Amino acid sequence: MAFSAFLNSRREDCKALVEELSKTYAYAAVLGADVRSSLIGADRTMSDIGEGSLSECGFVVKLHNGRSFFEYSLDDISGDKQALAQKITQALSVSAAVSESCISVPVPSDEPLVQSFERPCDFENYTDEYLLDLAKSTVSSILDSSECMVNAIVRILPFTVSKLFVSKNRMLDQFYSWANIICMGVYHNGEKTVMPREGTYSNLMSEAIAALPARIPVLAEKAKKLASAKPIVPGVYDVITDPSISGLIAHEAFGHGVEMDQFVKDRALAKEYVGKYVASPICNMHDGAAAALSTASYFFDDDGVLAQDTQIIRDGILVSGISDLVSATELGTAPTGNGRRQSYKRKAYSRMTNTFFSPGKDKLEDMIKSIDHGYMLFETNNGMEDPKNWQIQCTAEYGIEIVNGQLTDNYVSPVVMSGSVPDLLKSISMISDDFKVIGSGSCGKGYKEWVRVSDGGPALKVRVKLA
Repeated sequence: MAFSAFLNSRREDCKALVEELSKTYAYAAVLGADVRSSLIGADRTMSDIGEGSLSECGFVVKLHNGRSFFEYSLDDISGDKQALAQKITQALSVSAAVSESCISVPVPSDEPLVQSFERPCDFENYTDEYLLDLAKSTVSSILDSSECMVNAIVRILPFTVSKLFVSKNRMLDQFYSWANIICMGVYHNGEKTVMPREGTYSNLMSEAIAALPARIPVLAEKAKKLASAKPIVPGVYDVITDPSISGLIAHEAFGHGVEMDQFVKDRALAKEYVGKYVASPICNMHDGAAAALSTASYFFDDDGVLAQDTQIIRDGILVSGISDLVSATELGTAPTGNGRRQSYKRKAYSRMTNTFFSPGKDKLEDMIKSIDHGYMLFETNNGMEDPKNWQIQCTAEYGIEIVNGQLTDNYVSPVVMSGSVPDLLKSISMISDDFKVIGSGSCGKGYKEWVRVSDGGPALKVRVKLA
């Protein structure tokens, strides 16, 4: 598979439209997107092949009139460019009048760059029929793993991304792919029903498939444990987080909290703490599409800014936020390559990509031994944050009790971790030397504007309220 033939056929149209719009606007750029996604699924009684939720194909124009930014999306840009430029200008005339009462921001820089980017992809080796048979056989294997398994659900979710960015001085294109295979069991032991999940993921379908068989016995054993899990006794505990929960903390604490379009609106308390201690001195945190290879890894963002690795926390000190082109321009900072859209029809916002804690120096076994009574928490369920007041809530699928420095067979589920972001991060006392990024997530900004994200890190030892 390769870069979109459709976008290639519109490359000169993009250049011509930018040239025409540049006669009126101080800055003009066009982003073309051609995203192909599929959903191949099966359960005990049915199976299907369909289009995935990420699919899109179209263009968005970003303009600056010397005072403010404007955006205009459209399905195609072929045809008379002068007429199209006039249509766009006329459509934006009301917004231009309103902009006279808005804050003035500088015209963004447009450094020259012409480059193509491509990540290896093997999706052409796997037909939909092959993947459907794989989903069905995996369902059968899950059902066979336990007599208590009453249903199994398997979803294979591949997508490919082609994007073209053209401005007066830049011509960029990128092609990359990602695949997730998600497995869920429905387990009933006569008294309780649980729905554990496992998954695999990679930019190569072959790697995601190869890792799948080993997850089935893990799923079955987890189901058995969760069916016997008890509610946790609420309280403040010493806790060790697995990479998934560490990533959830990173995502909620200083992911959303440092999206710099919130700085512009004074909706993030983090704005006041740049350069100050917000976490334990052993704590380091990163975000960036170039910081890891995962589902949120790209070569340039939707503003045409190259992907970066941004260090958010260095030795406990908040050193940087993450920004799109508009928020960076308004704040007078360099954009970090975090301008992302749900689709070409939606506005670009400052959004997380791969957000994670850096590894530490401790061994996981030593971290467990250091706890007299507490819990190790596993598997992200969901989370919420309040960037204005720095409160956080993270839900883990389950926890395992630690007694006298040893993991027991006592499972608790679900488990909710909550509290103040600085209190939580400053309580970090040990960080393991291993590391993992979980490549299967999606994230909304508030309740909408969904994009793919990943998060993760090492295990953390923290002191926190659980319920």
